Amino acid sequence: MILDLVRDLAESYAGRHPVRRVAAVGNQPLAPSASRAEAIDGCDLVFRVNGFTLDVDQPTVGTACHVVLFNRAVRPTPWFFEGYRERLYLMLEPGRMHWEPERYPDWWPTDLGFVTVPNREVVIPMNRDIGLDAERDGNWATTGATAAWLAGTLFPDAELHLAGFSFLDDPDQTEWEHSYGEGSIVGPEHRLSNESAWLRGWVQSGRATFHR
Repeated sequence: MILDLVRDLAESYAGRHPVRRVAAVGNQPLAPSASRAEAIDGCDLVFRVNGFTLDVDQPTVGTACHVVLFNRAVRPTPWFFEGYRERLYLMLEPGRMHWEPERYPDWWPTDLGFVTVPNREVVIPMNRDIGLDAERDGNWATTGATAAWLAGTLFPDAELHLAGFSFLDDPDQTEWEHSYGEGSIVGPEHRLSNESAWLRGWVQSGRATFHR
């Protein structure tokens, strides 16, 4: 299966082996927290998304980054390409099923490849899990939620640690605030209430630990 290949590839970039602790970190602005940063950096494999930040001064979301999940509209931060030869870059493209053209930015490093996340094996089943039909309706989960699903699905036996997902507590928001750079609207293709209910289920069941 393709998911097995993606898991093996992601595992090859892990900071430690075997992979027993996995983190997925979104880009919600967060107050400093040494315990949160320690929990994230204590994971063997850390997923981050789009315009992510890493700690510089105060411990907040840690500094480990092994897998970057991004979409074609990514606005790279100063940390996005930092140490890029030691990371796996996975491109999410659900819009290709509907309207999105096949292209990537002109400023992309010529010596950096990326792996396209397969819609058939990831996007469609993931969104089915949260009550959306990405293929039929053109509605799909955010990159952050997909990173959490991917981390938990690829490594079902590992501890899963999550942070930086504002939709868990605020499913009615219509705009994003980002930990770096300007905010943006929540895209019309997203249904945050679905994402929130699904992720709360993982947290309440003990499948994941959410670090606020």
